[in-house]
Amino acid sequence: MKIVLENKGIKTETYYIPPFTLYEGEIVVLFLYNGMHFYDTEMYLKDIFCGVIKHENVTINRKMFFVDFFKGSKFRDIFFPSKVNRYLRKDADLTNPFLVKLFEDKYVTRKTKMNKLGGTQRKLLSLYKTFSKTKDIVFDVAGLDSSGALLTFKLVEETIKNGGSAILLDGFEEIKGHTSKFITLEWNDGRLPLQDKINLNF
Repeated sequence: MKIVLENKGIKTETYYIPPFTLYEGEIVVLFLYNGMHFYDTEMYLKDIFCGVIKHENVTINRKMFFVDFFKGSKFRDIFFPSKVNRYLRKDADLTNPFLVKLFEDKYVTRKTKMNKLGGTQRKLLSLYKTFSKTKDIVFDVAGLDSSGALLTFKLVEETIKNGGSAILLDGFEEIKGHTSKFITLEWNDGRLPLQDKINLNF
C-alpha cells in the first residue's frame, strides 16, 4: 500500500501526538478530547497535515485538503440566499453517495436554502465538494450528533476505498469501535482538559 502521510511524533508544550502512518485506502482517527482546547489543536494539526505548516516529523507524500464547514455571507444571504443548487453547480454527480444520502430527505432539494440545512446535511455537501477535487482529506464531525457523525464516517470510509485517504480529528470516542487506527492525544503532564475533568464528576 502507498504511504500518503507519515507522522513520527508531534510534540508541543502541552501535548504529544504519537507516531502513525496513513496509507492509501484508510482513515486514521486522532482523538483530541473535547474541551476548550479542541479548536486550536484541530486547526494546528490540520495545517500540518495539509502542508500549510512544515513539521520536521511529518512527511506528506500527497496533498491533503481540509473539509471546511460551509460559511455563507450574512449580508448577501439577506437578498440572495445561498441554495443547494448554487453550491453544487450544474455538473454535480447526483449518484455520488453523499448527495444520494442528502436527497433522501424529502425536504431537501436543489432549491433548498443552505441556511435551512442541518449540520449533517451541510457536512455531506462539504464532503462532496472536497472529494470532487481531491481524494485525500482531513475532516471533523464537530457539531454533529452521534448518528450524524457515524454516518459521515461510514460514507468517507466507503469513498476512500477507491484510492483515497482521510484523517479524522475528533473530540469524542464514539468512532473508536469502528476503526482500527485510533490515535489518542497524550497530555505532557498526564492531565485531562478542564472540561473533561468536570464531566467525569457526573
